[in-house]
Amino acid sequence: MTAHPMFPLGMTLLPGETLSLQVFEARYRQMVADCTAIDGTNSFGVVLISRGSEVGGGDERVGVGTLAAIETCTERPDGRYHLSCVGTDRFQVRSWLPDNPYPMADITMWPSTDPIAYPADLEPIRERLTGLSSVLSRVRGIVVEDRLVEPLRSEGPVDAKVYDTAVRLGLGPADRLKILSAPGTVERIIELCQAIDDLIAVIEFSGLPND
Repeated sequence: MTAHPMFPLGMTLLPGETLSLQVFEARYRQMVADCTAIDGTNSFGVVLISRGSEVGGGDERVGVGTLAAIETCTERPDGRYHLSCVGTDRFQVRSWLPDNPYPMADITMWPSTDPIAYPADLEPIRERLTGLSSVLSRVRGIVVEDRLVEPLRSEGPVDAKVYDTAVRLGLGPADRLKILSAPGTVERIIELCQAIDDLIAVIEFSGLPND
């Protein structure tokens, strides 16, 4: 069993994404202290809260998330912590353990089922981003130029470019969760394309004249 500290949040953290947190609740201050101890993990799992609140407990949580590696940790005079983290590995929750004193889960790492992909596989995303840029310009007068496709030009694995594009677009937690939960890169590209299609449709609808 791999028991790991968990921090359920109202967001879906993606691998490679930065995360800044102000930790004030007592149970999570204890978690940070444990994580950053000499024998600590220096990371915690982030999962989306499907129902409930980030504060107080009693929430319902999804079963897939991303490890957040703590890069900097600053303790404030009032006992709060300020954390700067980055998402690293994707995982699945095998079972939740008692929240004593903070959420813990038995997790297993979940690598992509097809880690080898090629730049050409990103072409469907590129085409949709071009369409999104056009719609933003026509409907809202927003000129984004090539900023949306910058992640696709970066060095690194195709998976990382998909995640970076989702972050750049500011997709909501539900769309992010679909992308994170896709078994492999091909499925992840399909989910991102669908999210962009939905975004284009919303923007076009907002530009329709009112009767």
